Amino acid sequence: MSSDVLDKRELNTPETGGPKSKIEVNDFNFFYGTFQALYDLTLPIYERHITALIGPSGCGKSTFLRALNRMNDTVIGARAEGEVLLNGQDIYAPNVDVTDLRQRVGMVFQRPNPFPQSIYDNVAFGPRVLGRPKARDLAEIVESSLADAALWDEVKDRLDASALTLNPGQQQRLCIARTLAVRPEVILMDEPCSALDPVATLHVEDLMRRLSAQYTIVIVTHNMQQAARASDYTGFFWLGKLVEYRRTPELFATPKEALTEAYISGRQG
Repeated sequence: MSSDVLDKRELNTPETGGPKSKIEVNDFNFFYGTFQALYDLTLPIYERHITALIGPSGCGKSTFLRALNRMNDTVIGARAEGEVLLNGQDIYAPNVDVTDLRQRVGMVFQRPNPFPQSIYDNVAFGPRVLGRPKARDLAEIVESSLADAALWDEVKDRLDASALTLNPGQQQRLCIARTLAVRPEVILMDEPCSALDPVATLHVEDLMRRLSAQYTIVIVTHNMQQAARASDYTGFFWLGKLVEYRRTPELFATPKEALTEAYISGRQG
């Protein structure tokens, strides 16, 4: 499959009765100064599905992920070309409110990064910044966010305890709850399980599955087994280009590109 032209029949787009695109990426290029990190990316990201991005280190996966909520804007000399359409609106248009964009497209990072505050205050942080809801409403937001992150039953009796007392798996689910508290439309996850043990990893994968009923999720992972287990669609990146993007079972079972087959079989990369 071409890196810049996708077969819509194969991807089961709305034209053939498939899922709706939440994000459409069209002819997207990204640069750090004179260095081009991403080349001519064109792909849909489907609403209420999980999309995994795989490929070797330095292939552009995380750069692309961060381009979806413009976190790369903080890098001096970074610039984008092409379109990234969220619900049909270009997030790189001059009039876009980047703060609002990052509320709509939340990010969960590679390592758990809870604030050195209480469990309650970690989850309440975003809603307070966005509008300081009443205490009762805030308490409901905290409870529902922790419940959605499958953490409420474990922490409901110690919400005043420091978030740093939680184990790494709980800390990562707390960070997911913190993201959910501002009610995003899309959740980006940059290797969210790389610092976790196998049991905690499975908890996060199960959580992603449940959340995908409500949210669009994009995950970067070096763990191909995780991509195969947890995602609906997978994109394989190589040297800043999208080599192949298909339904996950098809990409792993019958890849169309020789480079994809070599990578997932361990013969390349």
